[in-house]
Amino acid sequence: MESRFFNRELSWIEFNGRVLHQALRKENPLLERLQFLSIVTSNFDEFFQVRVASVKRMQDSSPDLQDISGLTPEVVLKQISAKSHQLIRQQHDCLKNDILPELAGKNICYVKPSDFSASQSDYALNYFLSDLYPLLTPLRTDTEPFPHIGNLSSYVAFLLKPISGIRKANEILKGSDDEPRISLVQIPSGISQILWLPSENGKKEFALTEEIISQYGTQLFPGLAVEETLLFRIARDADFAVDEEARRNFVDAMEEVLVQRQSSFPVQMTCNQTSEKITQFLMEKLELKEDDVYKVEDIINPGVLMDLREIDDGKMSFPEWQHLYPQDLPIDEPYWDTIKQHDVLLHVPYQSYDPVVKFVSDAADDPKVLAIKMTLYRTGNDSPIVAALERAARNGKQVVVLVELKARFDEERNIARANQLENAGVTVIYGLVNLKVHAKIIMVMRRENTSIRRYAHLATGNYNPKTAKIYSDLSLFTSNYEIVNDASLFFNLVTGYSTLQSMKQLSMAPVTLKAKLLAMIQREIERSTPEHPGLIMAKMNALTHEEIIEALYKASQAGVKVLLNVRGVCMLVPGLPGLSENIRVLSIVDRYLEHSRIFYFENDGDEELYLSSADWMSRNLDRRIELMFPVLDDKAFDEVKEILEVYFKDNENALELNENGQWLPVKAEKNEKTFRAQDFLYKKYKKAADSAVKGPKIDFEVRRKD
Repeated sequence: MESRFFNRELSWIEFNGRVLHQALRKENPLLERLQFLSIVTSNFDEFFQVRVASVKRMQDSSPDLQDISGLTPEVVLKQISAKSHQLIRQQHDCLKNDILPELAGKNICYVKPSDFSASQSDYALNYFLSDLYPLLTPLRTDTEPFPHIGNLSSYVAFLLKPISGIRKANEILKGSDDEPRISLVQIPSGISQILWLPSENGKKEFALTEEIISQYGTQLFPGLAVEETLLFRIARDADFAVDEEARRNFVDAMEEVLVQRQSSFPVQMTCNQTSEKITQFLMEKLELKEDDVYKVEDIINPGVLMDLREIDDGKMSFPEWQHLYPQDLPIDEPYWDTIKQHDVLLHVPYQSYDPVVKFVSDAADDPKVLAIKMTLYRTGNDSPIVAALERAARNGKQVVVLVELKARFDEERNIARANQLENAGVTVIYGLVNLKVHAKIIMVMRRENTSIRRYAHLATGNYNPKTAKIYSDLSLFTSNYEIVNDASLFFNLVTGYSTLQSMKQLSMAPVTLKAKLLAMIQREIERSTPEHPGLIMAKMNALTHEEIIEALYKASQAGVKVLLNVRGVCMLVPGLPGLSENIRVLSIVDRYLEHSRIFYFENDGDEELYLSSADWMSRNLDRRIELMFPVLDDKAFDEVKEILEVYFKDNENALELNENGQWLPVKAEKNEKTFRAQDFLYKKYKKAADSAVKGPKIDFEVRRKD
């Protein structure tokens, strides 16, 4: 019997395969392909730290427990290893046999130390002695405890032996002959990982810092000889949860999690193939199995090559796309009057993120604004939004910010932001016990005449101006009374002790959002007929929630057409006869990271459309504070619906999931033009912006009495 669910971890690996697919496409610009190779590595880093670590712990605690796809932890780990090894081999084959030769064809040449010219050797040695040597600290491995190896830090391991006749060296390395004499040296992370070498004939030649250290590392061990070297990096378990109820000081507890992440158990090792002896030694010391070790040629982390973007002539990257200012918002005036008249949709990164920054900044400086309330999940460094919130507090406004410290891998930054805001006089709330606050919402209270007017901004993505340049997200500015009233109820709940009151427009996880989705799916089933089948369209980052998937299966069996665009993990199996033959699942990986969540229900012609911070996952719907909000404004509704439909027309970058778990490229039909969703959307917004600039200018002459 075929499984009704794909395994989550194996589905994720398929997603990373779709990222790799973009690196393998020769029609993509060279440095963009290199960028995708780098993303494959960073994706795997997080995957091994979180998902693989979790499966390993499950194997220890419940080895016979089967997941929803019917697999035990042991089987999952075996398949993870097989599929991951396959992808990583493809990744490095692409780098070695394709990307680097193409760069060399453009006179940008990677040179190994063994191929240095005499002048390059002198230059590299001088650089090592002057710039690297003072930063390096060799660590002996014959000590107890074994030296600490930092999470995701790159190292060079040196296998040493005494030079014959030098007594001091023999004394230093005195010990058991059965124990290899190995020293570990961490690669400094605060410097460039690329060294540009003296070059001739118009070439730009470079070497890697890690290989310079490996080549000239003998300078670190005077009187000793280096027999072999190994470049390696370790991924450790990072799937920690803070015990929020046992700790009185939540910030201290989060800081402990950061410390634990650096010293937790190793999950994976990536290394080159220069020393089997050192590899086996590290595997024994770190308790890693063969399946946990990924041996690659030369460059263990393709991400170090992204510094090559500095020399891009513009021909090796995607053509520049502007971040266009939306025509619905004034540039030089506050937005209050505009938002009072109608909702305004913002689609980044096609449109500029500046309006969100301006919205908060104007509120900070407007003397009529009395209060600002906001959630912060991932903010980025040097955030202008954080600066505006600080300014608002200093201007005497009530500023309440819910900072979610538990945003994985951003905990340290968020702790710093929280301290920064508190120092400026902002009231900082750390969310709810055992629930991450993942909702994205701002509310501004402004005195207008004799009443208080409320304005809200709700979004599918984080309040991070930097990621808003590369993540595709939708957000809405509104003063709709029912929505802003619901927003007030939401903030009262997450900042105080208010019980959940009935909201008219907003749905909140983990209380009402899942129930609302299930009810709308059921309604689609009930209103679907053979003559007029129902329609559900949804776009999200991941689909793993068992109840939602079962409801979609039921909808398919009732004849409802279900179109899903899922960027990452999808555990739903489409195309199974009698179960899911009416479900189609597509995915798009392109120059922008697809991040928006859009949900459409045809509802027998009375269409409904929603945006949300939540994916259809258990963690989002059952264990996080999330918001789903309707698109009520007619113009915004039409725009969002068109955006959603566009993602199902792509036949250039889209891949479709089949019942066997394979993602196959969507091809244009005969006589059908190729269509790329992101390209279409950019051209649409560019045309609108150009039309606004070139439109007729009308001057109104005001008559005055002489």
